[in-house]
Amino acid sequence: MNSEKYIGLDVHQATISVAVLDSKGKLIMESILETKAATILEFVAGLRGTLSVTFEEGTWATWLYDLLKPHVDELVVCNPRKNALLKDGNKSDRIDARKLADRLRLNDLKPVYHGETGVRMLRELARSYLNLVKDQTRVMNRLKAMYRSWAIPCAGRDVYYARHRAEWLGKIREAGVRRRAEHLYQQLDMLQHLRQQARRELLAESRQHPITAKLRQIPSLGLIRSALAVALIRTPHRFRTRRQLWAYSGLALETRTSGEYRCVEGQIRRSKKQISIRGLNKDHNHDLKGLFKGAATRASVQPGPFQDFYQRSLAKGIKPTMARLTLARKIAAITLTLWKKGENFDAEKLKAQAA
Repeated sequence: MNSEKYIGLDVHQATISVAVLDSKGKLIMESILETKAATILEFVAGLRGTLSVTFEEGTWATWLYDLLKPHVDELVVCNPRKNALLKDGNKSDRIDARKLADRLRLNDLKPVYHGETGVRMLRELARSYLNLVKDQTRVMNRLKAMYRSWAIPCAGRDVYYARHRAEWLGKIREAGVRRRAEHLYQQLDMLQHLRQQARRELLAESRQHPITAKLRQIPSLGLIRSALAVALIRTPHRFRTRRQLWAYSGLALETRTSGEYRCVEGQIRRSKKQISIRGLNKDHNHDLKGLFKGAATRASVQPGPFQDFYQRSLAKGIKPTMARLTLARKIAAITLTLWKKGENFDAEKLKAQAA
């Protein structure tokens, strides 16, 4: 009779610590493997029974997931931010592997999604584009910081434009500082070129996915945001409800409460104590949060159904920040619905919901 085996992998650049437990939590085997495909597959092939494997999300996660998925019965890539147990007590690679295997056996791990591979090309191009945007922003901030450090006012965007460059460089009297500014301008020019190239490639690849054309119907989402949404979400079916998408996008409120019930005349009744709100959830996809927040900010000032929705929220006495959060949630929910059901965007439904 084949037995169940729970395998925890503590993955590092050179080696992987392995712990194998049975269904009762008894340690069957421990091993140290070289981080190479052939070695890992040879080890897995030597095990018998129903194999369940887990390891933490990290640099090697995508490669290891693709490698092991066809050879095991269950594969869980877990969220390291949720593995507080690994930080408790003594810590080593062997102990971490054992703890991961035991958490897997008890079904006490928070998984990280790794299922959809059909949009991998789009996903990698989106990562490239987003990295270039962040790098360009970093260089622009450094450039302004350098001018401010020498008491040279640099408000606005003229400081970045090539047509004003000689004028701005002329304001710097120190030769070394001027040379540093020239290097920053060279970086900025190169990054701008690479960003435009990455943008073209991202949009070209997005045309291979028909859903991007449907998402572009949503006001304020646009060409780039619709392509990024498909790349970051990958499939809408990973989210059963819109609230799950809100949590993944960092748009869910974290609440705290305690002592929810009290005894009144011998009967248990729910307390009327107000729930404390502790802000938005911090464990989320930052790029997706930026996407929906950017779309909401643009929609709030751009004439259209979303601006009307935003204005109606303000008229009800909702603060502008909360109104924009509500609008970002609405855009996220509409994105999920259109993608799941294949419907077209209908502004009249939005008006009916807000009425």
